Amino acid sequence: MSIASTTALRMRTDWRGWLRDNGVYMAIVLVLVYNAFGTAGFITVDNFRTQLIQAAPIIVVALGMALVIGTEGIDLSVGAVMALAAAMIPLWLGYGPVVAILVALLGGLVAGLVNGTLVAVVGVQPIVATLALFVGGRGVALLLADGQLKAVHNPAFIGIGTNSLLGIPYVVIIAAVAALVVLFLVRRTVYGRRLVAIGGNRRAAELSGLPVRRVLLTTYVLCALLATVAGVMATARLRAGDPSSMGLLFELYAITAVVVGGTPLSGGKVRILGTIAGALLMQLIDATLIKHNIADSWSQMTQAVIILLAVYLQLGRGRRPGMSLGSLLTRSPR
Repeated sequence: MSIASTTALRMRTDWRGWLRDNGVYMAIVLVLVYNAFGTAGFITVDNFRTQLIQAAPIIVVALGMALVIGTEGIDLSVGAVMALAAAMIPLWLGYGPVVAILVALLGGLVAGLVNGTLVAVVGVQPIVATLALFVGGRGVALLLADGQLKAVHNPAFIGIGTNSLLGIPYVVIIAAVAALVVLFLVRRTVYGRRLVAIGGNRRAAELSGLPVRRVLLTTYVLCALLATVAGVMATARLRAGDPSSMGLLFELYAITAVVVGGTPLSGGKVRILGTIAGALLMQLIDATLIKHNIADSWSQMTQAVIILLAVYLQLGRGRRPGMSLGSLLTRSPR
């Protein structure tokens, strides 16, 4: 290869790498600039507050998804886990909000253990293992709620979704705390370093003596617990537990936020700030389309285009021979 062709290849790689790492922030700026001139009443404090409230559950779910994708896995059951939380809260709210939330978290823990055991111990492909709970989890939630929407009337619990502290909504504070905790886990703990190492090269991690199964099990449990927290937030905000619609498509929203935020589907890296920015970008695009009375189908197609663009940008990083998007999604972690 000549020097000129090598230089051209390096320039293309640098351009793609820079856009891959920073494109989500540029996209947010472009959406805001467009709305500043093209959407009346969009650039206001009240609207930003509304967008943050609506994005908070997606951010929390996406944080867990980022951890799973960091191990080269995927979790399709997060929406169903949210529905389980929505079904369990009304059943136990008579004993107080704390008991109801703890029971919901216990349900999330069990869901995470099921997913983690199937992936880490049994060796089922992540997309297949979590697909079972994706289907069955919502069925269990509908059984618990007798297939009906259950209204909640406890003021303390509803306050989680409606009240604020110093003008900052509780749901935004919860999402911020969750982000800080996950960021600390990834960057400052042995667990985080092992997670990245396993996602980067599981075989090498096993040969190095890392507790691969334990880390994978912990990761799927954390993902399910974060999905449960999102379910609690959404139930409190809606003042009702609706297992039939709670969390619908959240698995896709979360995957989109993670991928757009720069976390590679091939694992080995977790970008928490990028994931948060990805969730905010999805919310801003949705809000922009709604403000202009554009059909929801266009929002979904827009997300599909963004996903394809993000995946294209990732193809140049850490790609192994013969590895396609399909193999990334279905490849067993073993």
